Amino acid sequence: MTTRHLSSPSRRTVVRAAAASAAAVPVLATATTTSAAPAPAAGAPAFLHGVASGDPLPDGVLLWTRVTPEPGAEPGSGAGPDTPVRWEVAEDREFARIAANGVTVASAASDHTVKADVRGLRPATAYYFRFTAGDGVRSAVGRTRTAPAAAATAGLRFGVVSCANWEAGWFSAYRHLAARPDLDAVLHLGDYLYEYGTGEYTTRGTAVREHRPAHEILDLADYRTRHGHYKTDDDLQALHAAHPVIAIWDDHEFANDAWSGGAQNHTPETEGAWRQRVAAARQAYFEWMPVRASTEGTVYRRLRFGRLADLHLLDLRSFRSEQASVGSGKVDDPARTMTGRAQLDWLKAGLAGSDAAWKLVGTSVMISPVAFGALPAHLLEPLAGLLGLPKEGLAVNVDQWDGYTADRKELISHLRDRAVADTVFLTGDIHMAWANDVPVRAATYPLSPSAATEFVVTSVTSDNLDDLLRVAPGTVSPVAAAAVRAANRHVKWVDLDSHGYGVLDVTAEHAQMDYYVLSDKTARDATSSWARSYRTRRGTQRVERADRPVR
Repeated sequence: MTTRHLSSPSRRTVVRAAAASAAAVPVLATATTTSAAPAPAAGAPAFLHGVASGDPLPDGVLLWTRVTPEPGAEPGSGAGPDTPVRWEVAEDREFARIAANGVTVASAASDHTVKADVRGLRPATAYYFRFTAGDGVRSAVGRTRTAPAAAATAGLRFGVVSCANWEAGWFSAYRHLAARPDLDAVLHLGDYLYEYGTGEYTTRGTAVREHRPAHEILDLADYRTRHGHYKTDDDLQALHAAHPVIAIWDDHEFANDAWSGGAQNHTPETEGAWRQRVAAARQAYFEWMPVRASTEGTVYRRLRFGRLADLHLLDLRSFRSEQASVGSGKVDDPARTMTGRAQLDWLKAGLAGSDAAWKLVGTSVMISPVAFGALPAHLLEPLAGLLGLPKEGLAVNVDQWDGYTADRKELISHLRDRAVADTVFLTGDIHMAWANDVPVRAATYPLSPSAATEFVVTSVTSDNLDDLLRVAPGTVSPVAAAAVRAANRHVKWVDLDSHGYGVLDVTAEHAQMDYYVLSDKTARDATSSWARSYRTRRGTQRVERADRPVR
């Protein structure tokens, strides 16, 4: 065994565009796989931010925690002494059968976060882990799972989430996923946190709970404080303690509509150099998330799950060109890129060279093209006034792949030319749930073929159509959803109003997304119910409705 220790919102753009185009299965409410940390003695080290694991491999997994070495050594404070931390991995919850252990040091240089990249474990196996500091102060016990080995595996099941705005509600989606014993991992597809100050990005005009720090986060201390504040949430801690999390970032881990040289929500004259803000956000992200950084210091990487699935994870913020202006004609400019040349070549090579049954691609923004038609005047005019839309409607969301069509065309052509079948894009970002075919030529679909499929999950809490309009769910969305589908025949389903999560079930025969919705994101005890299921069968490159969730 070896170990390695590591030290105004764009989502509204597409929601506005949708506005302009305008049998429940309960899930257990409490997780039972983990145990809480005992209360430490006064002045002793404490584990206040939970435990986590991530990026599972067939022989290992990445473990994470944060130690508060003494009172006042809060995230971002820079205070507190170096503190030795022991980690243990066991085959049983009582830690009678230790599989691996080691010692690392939590220091102010890493905001007293620690990671242990544990190897030498058995594939496709559940393990328990914990940390100890000081005079025997122990963390909560977490449960994790290694990936299957090269041999074929019968099935995989992932929770899928995106877009969790602290101020917009409670993280009940995490609680319901934590309670499921059947998940191999949870995919977090970006916007794990939001950078805004209190009240700057709330839904229906009210913050359910307030951010810390209260101001917009700009420097390293700010980003550390915000990450630490998120990880005080009980439901988020339960999720991390119950399942390994596989995460990528989107823009709000930095600033709204981020691109390689700036962001919509960044003003250099008053907020400093963009490169300094990005460096601070990256450092805090890798300190606080159970994620292995690539050699380039980004999140694009590849994980393998036996012969059943390869998971290609993308970074669509670090290398992209600035977003084009709507109507400028620059969305088709081949000199502009979303992925960057190196990442696109890496993705193409990985897809073409994969011998896995399924090629899963974690992408933070939607790849399927979406054109928005016009609503009747009695709906369009008030919505345009409320949402700041041009009267003729908004043609595309330039922050997603629609704004970078050359990269998309090259990737889709590659899938067709190299006969890469059974590619499924898994997407977050836009606070709505979608099930799409990814057409080779949208204008002639379905007469022309589909090259892949895409499942988009809605937000955990972040605003969607009914939130923006401050109306009851279902008041406007049926008209908008019908208009979207009429103008985009490759869109098989779209839910504009719900908050929740997805559960992706992968077998040799199908990849199926079960969509679950929350009763009320502003209620701490929100229930969860099954809404819809869509699947793609092996070899079809098409989405179809399934009549029930996978058990």
